[in-house]
Amino acid sequence: MIPIMVRLTQYAQGGGCACKIPPGELEDVLAGLGVPPKDPAGELLVGLETGDDAAVVRVEGGTAVVATADFFTPVVDDPYDWGRIAAANALSDVYAMGGRPLMALNLLCWPRETLPYDLAREVLRGGADVAAQAGCHVAGGHSVVDAEPKYGMAVTGLADPAALMRNDAGRAGLPLSLTKPLGLGVLNNRHKATGEVFPEAVEVMTRLNAAASQAAVAAGVRCATDVTGFGLLGHLFKLARASGVTAVVDSAAVPLLDGAREALRDGFVPGGSRRNLGWVAPHLSGGADEETMLLLADAQTSGGLLVAGEVPGAPVIGELVPRGEHPIVVS
Repeated sequence: MIPIMVRLTQYAQGGGCACKIPPGELEDVLAGLGVPPKDPAGELLVGLETGDDAAVVRVEGGTAVVATADFFTPVVDDPYDWGRIAAANALSDVYAMGGRPLMALNLLCWPRETLPYDLAREVLRGGADVAAQAGCHVAGGHSVVDAEPKYGMAVTGLADPAALMRNDAGRAGLPLSLTKPLGLGVLNNRHKATGEVFPEAVEVMTRLNAAASQAAVAAGVRCATDVTGFGLLGHLFKLARASGVTAVVDSAAVPLLDGAREALRDGFVPGGSRRNLGWVAPHLSGGADEETMLLLADAQTSGGLLVAGEVPGAPVIGELVPRGEHPIVVS
């Protein structure tokens, strides 16, 4: 018998993209693992080198194939919403590269002895609905029994190799735009602790980055990334480091979700957000108050695109300048 209300977030130690392996530790694990294959079927355009959002291979005929995988533990208690959020988050990696999703495979880990399969079905239904909205086929997947529930997708997309958006293509003089507000990590952490629901946060997390990506590509943008588990500062550091520039951030211009500051002040800061700030701190100068810096490093789930260029309707939060002593300057 299915409980009237199952709090999915209570079945996981972390939540959403905040459960990622810390960025510094992950880079150490991945170091030296790029082994070229014999007689490859395509030309690798984007791989491990800069920690970009997805891998890209150019195949015969000149088409770029974009591939990514993303899954995580429950970020909200509603199974349908969790499925929608996880799917939007996985699809975002393709949009961040300037591509269009073509096909997705479900990735499901399920504690079959403690959670009913009816809930798993709702998770999958949420993912299928968002993929359908994106014009992306869901054509199977893989499932395993696990102590913690986890869900996401492996996504394949297509892109124009000449119009890719990469995290190593930033140039001095370009403005920085952010297409979704920050604060998802602290609000999701509050939801997990209290059960309080934040409809605006759910709307932001389930919103596809398709329109923002298309607008950026149409405007000739060639540098972008999406803001997820490493926070705005973490993903911006990777972009600035890969591009050989310094990113200057106007902290007052960064949009925040309603209730984000209150959640932080009340102590609902994910461990991942603190680890993000600790990782980036040696690489930045300037800075705002501690509260603001934690929000800039807040671990986002299905966040927006961080674009080196202007996107209609998205606030400009800073600019790229010639490389200085530090990759990031916060004012």
